[in-house]
Amino acid sequence: MYIAQEAPGAPAEHAEYNVLGVPLAEVIVGLIAFGVLLFVLTKFVFPRMESMFQQRVEAIEGGLVKAEKAQAEAAALLSQYKAQLAEARTEAARIRDEARADAEGIRTDVLAKAREESDRIIAAGREQLAGERASIVRELRTEMGSLAVSLAGKIVGESLEDEARRRGTVERALADLETAGAR
Repeated sequence: MYIAQEAPGAPAEHAEYNVLGVPLAEVIVGLIAFGVLLFVLTKFVFPRMESMFQQRVEAIEGGLVKAEKAQAEAAALLSQYKAQLAEARTEAARIRDEARADAEGIRTDVLAKAREESDRIIAAGREQLAGERASIVRELRTEMGSLAVSLAGKIVGESLEDEARRRGTVERALADLETAGAR
């Protein structure tokens, strides 16, 4: 343990206050300096530090608020984008369905027109065939008539060149042939 020494020339009654062996004047000056330093710190430094800390807190909180607002706006924009995308998909599906329906309608129209054109071509072909058949029948009648007249003339031995006779004979023979072919 440290024993207090008496300072030379110091009265004995002050010795008990100086237990640590530190001069009392230095302790008092140190306490005053500490008090002044504490006063300066509390009066000038601590308030500035507190205001700086408060500004940083406000800046951080403001940044958080801004970030939350930005995040909310981003979420709103995302939901709006998703809604527009869904609407666009619905619209595309509707347009695709309409295009399919239009294509089916066009296909039906084209097929109907093709059938009409085919029927018209077939009808025209049949008419043409009927006309050619009638023409061939006329030609064959004329040729058959002249062959029949010349054959009959050879068989009978007389000339059947008389126009009135020939027409009547040929017409009768052809009518008989038609009725026989119809049976």
